[in-house]
Amino acid sequence: MPARGLDVNRATARPGAPHAMPGAAWSALPALFVLIWSTGFIVARYAAAHAPALSFLAARYGGTLVVLIGIILWTRAPWPGTRREWLGTIAVGLLLQAAYLGGVWVAIAAGMPAGVSALIVGTQPLLTAALAGTIGERASARQWAGLLVGFAGVCLVLSDRIALAGVSAGALVANLLALAGITAGTLLQKRIGAAVDLRTGAAIQFAASLAVTLPAAAWFDTRPIDPAPAFWIALAWSIFGLSLLAISLLLMMIRHGRATTVASLMYLTPVVTSLLAWLLFDQRLGLAAWCGIAVTMFGVALATMSWRSR
Repeated sequence: MPARGLDVNRATARPGAPHAMPGAAWSALPALFVLIWSTGFIVARYAAAHAPALSFLAARYGGTLVVLIGIILWTRAPWPGTRREWLGTIAVGLLLQAAYLGGVWVAIAAGMPAGVSALIVGTQPLLTAALAGTIGERASARQWAGLLVGFAGVCLVLSDRIALAGVSAGALVANLLALAGITAGTLLQKRIGAAVDLRTGAAIQFAASLAVTLPAAAWFDTRPIDPAPAFWIALAWSIFGLSLLAISLLLMMIRHGRATTVASLMYLTPVVTSLLAWLLFDQRLGLAAWCGIAVTMFGVALATMSWRSR
């Protein structure tokens, strides 16, 4: 049963519609996105010992931009045709890249516990649903129930890691900026992003984020980058796996689905991250965390799945 709002086959099956793809491939996009997106927290753990947050993000944005320019030249992808499309694409990039990623990385670097950071950003589906009326969407009662159940599940998953001791006001502000960035970026992308080619749109977004992040890194970061193999591995995956593949999947799902439905997938990120940490780092999960994983999966299913057979 494909997810309601993510069943874009009907939207893309029209003659001349872009990004046509078999239904089975579209059905796999949410799971692939969540898996790749969740590795970002694992990469952050590896990268933190070798580079300051803003410097690493600037290197990530710059490397991604170089790859995208090569793809654009090779495929002759079209650039936005209007000033409104350019400005809207820049704004989405600053919100999703500079504000969201920069806010999370800076908050964690400033002492925000990863569990608290994930929980704050984890309210994004609820905030998106509350503001979905600004783009002409309205969450159903079943979706609201699923969102609330999913958030309760995330709280259970992270219940043994929540600690507020020592959290500074600056870290909290940075994390709230990240929450505002990904929420506003999701809604804005849904409103204006359909007419912009994904390749050139992504290039514009990363260029705008680099223009903001690079001066900030030069001003605030005092520790130099350690060019160890772990740094290059983390950077390569951040560029090709997270920035190119995961962000493209996110933009495609937002473009062809409902913003509330896509946002609810974010509930699965801390769940999958916890499972990856358990597998890779032997970080044990308690009974509450395992119960939370089950509750979160049920909540996301409730918010996204259509119970009617097609």
